[in-house]
Amino acid sequence: MLHQKFLNRFVIRQIIWTVVILYLAVTIGLVIFKGHNLLTLILPLILFFLAYTDAFQTKHTIRKNYPIIGRLRYILESVRPELRQYFFEGELDGKPFNRRERSIVYQRAKNEKQTVSFGMQDDPNRIGYEWASHSVYPKHISDFNFRTTIGNSSCKQPYSASIYNISAMSYGALSKKAITALNKGAQLGSFAHNTGEGGISDYHRSGGDLIWQIGTGYFGCRTKDGKFDGELFKEKTAYPEVKMIELKLSQGAKPGHGGLLPAEKNTIEVSKIRNVEPFTTVHSPSSHSAFSDANGLVHFIQKLRDLSEGKPIGFKICIGRKDEFIDIVEAMKTNNIYPDFITVDGAEGGTGAAPMEFIDYMGMALSDALVFVNKTLKEYGIRENIKIIAAGKVISAFDLAKNMALGADACYSARGMMFALGCIQALQCDSGHCPVGIATQDPLLYKGMDITDKSVRVATFHKNTMKAFGEFISACGFEKPTEIKPETFHKRIEHGKNLTFAEMYFSDKK
Repeated sequence: MLHQKFLNRFVIRQIIWTVVILYLAVTIGLVIFKGHNLLTLILPLILFFLAYTDAFQTKHTIRKNYPIIGRLRYILESVRPELRQYFFEGELDGKPFNRRERSIVYQRAKNEKQTVSFGMQDDPNRIGYEWASHSVYPKHISDFNFRTTIGNSSCKQPYSASIYNISAMSYGALSKKAITALNKGAQLGSFAHNTGEGGISDYHRSGGDLIWQIGTGYFGCRTKDGKFDGELFKEKTAYPEVKMIELKLSQGAKPGHGGLLPAEKNTIEVSKIRNVEPFTTVHSPSSHSAFSDANGLVHFIQKLRDLSEGKPIGFKICIGRKDEFIDIVEAMKTNNIYPDFITVDGAEGGTGAAPMEFIDYMGMALSDALVFVNKTLKEYGIRENIKIIAAGKVISAFDLAKNMALGADACYSARGMMFALGCIQALQCDSGHCPVGIATQDPLLYKGMDITDKSVRVATFHKNTMKAFGEFISACGFEKPTEIKPETFHKRIEHGKNLTFAEMYFSDKK
C-alpha cells in the first residue's frame, strides 16, 4: 500500500513536469518557427516557474509532492469561510452567530420585514432549548423607552441608562468611521456607548452618551510609565458626554490576558488618545497596578468617584474563581464602599483577537455568572446598591428578557451593533482587513462606510429591538423589565424534562 501511494505520487509529479515542459517547449517552438507573439510564452513560463519553486521549496510537503496542483488546497482553504457562509450554511448554523441571528439584526437595522413564516426552525425537543411561557392575559405597552437609573446613595450624578447599550469597542480595534457611526447612533436612539479601554477619541465625542472604560493600561489617564494619572482622569471625566466610568478587571473573551499595541499601529493620533509615546510598542498588563487586592479595588473605586465628582463608577468582570468575587463583595461590605454597577461579561463575549485557549476554555458562561453575582450580592444584603449589566451575545428581545430574568438590570451588545453597522461575520477582525471597513484602520476599506446611513441603522436596530422586547414581555404578562421572573423561562435539560430558570438556578435544593 505504501509502495503504491509512493508510486502514485511519483507518477503524478512526473506527469505534471512532463506536461509543463512539453507546453513550454511547444510554445517556444511556435514562437521561433511559426512567428507567434512572444506574449504566448507568459503562461508556460509562469507554470514552469511555479512547478520549479514548488519542487525545490521545503516548507510545504503538499506543494513539493504535487507541484502546481498542490496549491489548489491553499486556494480552497482561503475561500472556505465564504463558500460555507454563502452556499452551505443553514439558518441555524454558523458561529458565533447563526444566519437567523445575523439576519434579524440586519432587518431591524434597515427597518425591513422583521417576521418569519411557516413555523419555527429550531427543534423544541432538543436538549438545551430555551423558551418563555406566555400569559393568557397579556399586557399593553405603548412606551418602549425602557430605562434604569444607575447610581447609589454615594453617587452625585446618577445616570438614566437604556436597558440596551453599545458594549466596549476601542478606537484602534474599530475604524474612525465605525466609532463615529456608533456614537451618532447612540445619540439618535438615546442610549449609551462604551468607549472600550483604548481611551476617549474625538470619534467617540460625536454627540452620544459615553461610558468611559479604563483598563489595565489606563489609556487616556496614565503617566509616562503606565501608572494611573488622577489629574488626567479628572480632566476627562469632566467631559459632559461621559456619564459613567467602567473599570475593566477582565473580559469574557480573554479573562486574565493582557494586550499589546504594536508600534506600527501606535500612530501619532492613537498615541495622543492613549497618552503614550508614538510608534512604540505598548503593553496592557494582565492586572492593574493601582491596586492588588479586594480592599485596594474598592478604595480605588471610591477614588474614581471622588475625582469624577460623583459620577457612577462600576467595574467589568468575567467570573472565574468564585472566592475572589466573594472577597470583593466582602471588601465592599467591610469598607461600606459600593460600586454603582457591575458589568458581568460572559465567556461567550467577543473580541478582536485572543488566543484560542482563552476564547474557548476560560471564564464562566453569562447565565451562570449572572446568577452567581446576583445571588452573592443578595446574600450579603447589598444588591439594592448595585445595578448589574450583562454582556455576551445579547442581540434579540429574548436575550434581553432572559438575562433580566437571571438578574440583569441592563445589557450591552458589541457584535449586535457591529451587525447593525454592516458586519458580515467575516472573522477577520484580527487581520486588519475587515471587508466592510469596521474592524480595520485601512482607509481604503473604511472609506466606503457612510456615517449618516450607518448611524441611523444603529439607532433603528436599537429602537426595533426595544419594541420587540416590549411586545415579548407583554405577551408574558409583564409591563416593566423589573417584573420579569425566572419562573417564566424554561430550559430542556433532557428528553421529556424541562426546568424553569427558578428551578435551575434559584432552587434551595441545588
